[in-house]
Amino acid sequence: MKLCFITSLYPPLAFGGATGVAQIEAEHLIKRGHEVFVITTSPDKDYHIEEIAGVKIYRLPSYNLYSFYENFKNQNAHNLIFKILWHIIDTFNFKIRDKIKRIIVKENPHIVHVHNFAGLSTLIFNQIKKENIPLVFTAHDYHILCPRANLLKSNHNICENRPLPCSIYFKTKKMLLDNKPDIVLAPSNFILKKFKNEGIFENSKLVRLSNPIPLINSRPASKDYETLKILYVGELSKHKGIHILLKAFERIDNAKLHIYGKGPYEDNLRKKERENVIFHGYAKGFQELIEAYKRANITVVPSWYDNSPMVVYESFACSTPVVASRIGGIPELVRDGYNGFLFEPGSTRELSRILRRIADNPETLKELEDNAFNSVKKYDIKKHIDKLERIYKSITK
Repeated sequence: MKLCFITSLYPPLAFGGATGVAQIEAEHLIKRGHEVFVITTSPDKDYHIEEIAGVKIYRLPSYNLYSFYENFKNQNAHNLIFKILWHIIDTFNFKIRDKIKRIIVKENPHIVHVHNFAGLSTLIFNQIKKENIPLVFTAHDYHILCPRANLLKSNHNICENRPLPCSIYFKTKKMLLDNKPDIVLAPSNFILKKFKNEGIFENSKLVRLSNPIPLINSRPASKDYETLKILYVGELSKHKGIHILLKAFERIDNAKLHIYGKGPYEDNLRKKERENVIFHGYAKGFQELIEAYKRANITVVPSWYDNSPMVVYESFACSTPVVASRIGGIPELVRDGYNGFLFEPGSTRELSRILRRIADNPETLKELEDNAFNSVKKYDIKKHIDKLERIYKSITK
């Protein structure tokens, strides 16, 4: 089967999250004997064609005010007016739609599978259907529902009622996207319920497909509990809750906090760096990140409306329990008292209380470590690809 993946970013330009899922799926489908090519954004104004691990990759310039990759690196690089104009151009970007159309007509895939599509024009959904090609869409975040893609206001409070500009944004996306995909996949029931409540994709089949994780062959060696090692992996921005973790950590003794990632809030956060708070930046490859998970006693995910964070999967695979916000799709992965602990989003007091309890009795984590390692087995990449192949076959008969 010949498959086309469309995704905003693709390694080595970015790792983790939706980008990581697209890469894992593409490379494992290649191993299963399928042919996969990827259409993604270029980091510059040039058109690139390359091959990585058997996957042919088309990198397209954005034909916009600035590249999506530029915004990914620094979300504060442009003012609000520029960002609004960028979104309008991106939504109705005929030039990049036509570029994608030419690639698809030339390659003639059996299926197009869209992951994130910012920077690649919302018009591609209608164009793919015009070409009469079966279409699968994976919703990794809330990009369709919210221009920020996180359902939060600018002050990082939950947005209960859309302001007028956001309502116009959603209605436009709905008009261009609604019922174009044959199947809509999402790694959490939470986001699928959001779609149902919003009345979008009513004629598309909605399927939960958890994120994939390559399993470690054997459980990592026993951990050291002398000093509690706390790990944070993710974007350094307020909606990820890193500032909540840092504030809660101020009240913890006999512990070290290791932070991996970069982001727009990094300069402010680094002011709090000290002997027991270490900023590592981006990991130098996935293996370094895996080693960090293995060394850690717990991973903290203090996000707001996260859909199904890969950090949880990766942490569990390394037998490391997770302390996370009780919101979004997170409680579908983290079971309180079984493979980790949940706390009220934004509550530094509750998070601090959980961390202190663990720091005082770190050996109580041993049972949670067993459960974390066992929890991740059902997310094995092999099972994920099996299900994905069945989904593809169901719409190509």
